[in-house]
Amino acid sequence: MLRFAKTLAVALMFVSAAVSVSAQSFGTPRATPILTVDSDRMFVESAFGMRVTQDIEAEQSVLLAENRKIEAELEAEEKRLTELRADMEPGEFRAVADAFDERVQGIRVQQDGKARAIAETRDDQRALFFQAAQPVLTELMREMRAEILIERRTVLISSNAIDITDRAIERLDAALGDGRDLLENP
Repeated sequence: MLRFAKTLAVALMFVSAAVSVSAQSFGTPRATPILTVDSDRMFVESAFGMRVTQDIEAEQSVLLAENRKIEAELEAEEKRLTELRADMEPGEFRAVADAFDERVQGIRVQQDGKARAIAETRDDQRALFFQAAQPVLTELMREMRAEILIERRTVLISSNAIDITDRAIERLDAALGDGRDLLENP
């Protein structure tokens, strides 16, 4: 009789494990008080994040092309000034050279400002994404009966079963799309 009870207990353990694995493989959320998410991956792999990355790369490409054009123009002007130097008085050349240097510094400040504006746009878009993501992530937590959502990078060791990054990306794509609606309707 004891042998039968042990066999039954082992069989029930296997059935319970099979049901648990089966439920997990079909995407049934299981209750866990703690969930993790990789927020960088969530942003970068979402439609919103991909659109922002594409927009920023396009702006950076335009700025880079503009910088190359300006650089070529300034190099040509510098070469012309160097050639004129022999025919100019030292004081006259110094004034022209100083004006050129001042213009170059002004252009550098202007172009650096454009680069900072692009970086600020990226940061603002990222902040907008995470603000819009909060209700979606809160709903996922509620559905999974979780109490806390932790950044995956801050966890030393965890089970992949508590990582909801892929699920969050799917939900965010469905809720936010590429985020253009948020820009049009602030």
